[in-house]
Amino acid sequence: MSEGTLDNSSETNAQPGATRFSVFGTSFLLGLVLPVTAGLLYEAAFRAGLVQARLLPPPSRIFTTLWKLAESGELKTHVIATVGRVGMGFGLGSLVGILLGALTGASRDARRLLDPTLQALRAIPSLAWVPLFILWLGIFEGSKIALIAAGVFFPVYLGVMAAIANVDRKIVEVGRAFRLSRLAMVRRVLLPAILPDTIIAIRSGLGMGFMFVVAAEIMGASEGLGYLLVDGQQLGKPDQILAAIIAFAVLGKIGDWLIVVSTKPALAWQDTHQRGA
Repeated sequence: MSEGTLDNSSETNAQPGATRFSVFGTSFLLGLVLPVTAGLLYEAAFRAGLVQARLLPPPSRIFTTLWKLAESGELKTHVIATVGRVGMGFGLGSLVGILLGALTGASRDARRLLDPTLQALRAIPSLAWVPLFILWLGIFEGSKIALIAAGVFFPVYLGVMAAIANVDRKIVEVGRAFRLSRLAMVRRVLLPAILPDTIIAIRSGLGMGFMFVVAAEIMGASEGLGYLLVDGQQLGKPDQILAAIIAFAVLGKIGDWLIVVSTKPALAWQDTHQRGA
C-alpha cells in the first residue's frame, strides 16, 4: 500500500470526529446569538442614554460584579454550595423517581394504589413543603436536600411511569415471538423503548432541582447562589441578583449538557429525521 493511500485513509478516519466537533462548535455559537445580541443592544441603549439602568443594570456592570465575586473567591464558595445541594437532591430524587415510576408503570395494581396519592402530592406548591421540612429536619442541609429531592422526584417519576406504561404492545409481541427470555426482553426491547423518554424526564428533573434549590437556599442558608439572590434583594443590588441568575443559567445548561453527552451513546440506535440534518 502506498504512502499516499495511507495518508488518504487516515484523513478519512479523522473526518467523523472533526465533523462532530464542527457541528458542536456551530451549535454552541448559534446558541449564543440571541443572548449576546440582546445584551449588546441593551448595553448600546444604556450608553446612548436611552434607558435608565437603575433596576436593570447593563451587561458590563453585571459581568464586573461577577468578576469581583470570582476574584474574591466568593463566587466559587456559593457555586460549590449550590452544586453540592443540587447534586445530592437530584441523585436522591431521581433514584426514588425511577424506582417508583418503574413500579407503577409496570404494574397496573401498583399504579392504582400509589399514583393517585403521588399525583395529589405533585400538585402541592414547593414553598408549602418548606415549613414542614424545617420542622422535621431542621434548618440545616437535610431540609434543603429533601426539598430539592422532592422537586426532582415528580417529573422523573411521571416520565418513567408514562414511558413504561406506553410501550407499544406490538414490539413486546415481537419479542415474545422470538422467544426472548425475560432478561433479554428487558434489555433488547423494553429498555430501548423507554430510554428516550426517561432521559427527557431526568433532564426535566435536573431543571426542577435548580428551581427548588432557590427555595431551599432562601430558608436560612448562609452560602449558595440563592443566598446571593436574597442578599442582593435585601441590599438593593440588582447587579448581584442578575449575576446570580446568570450563574444559575450557566450551571443549569452545563448540567443538562452533561446529561445529553453522557447518554448520547445509549441512543445511538435511534434513526430520527434530525440525525441526518
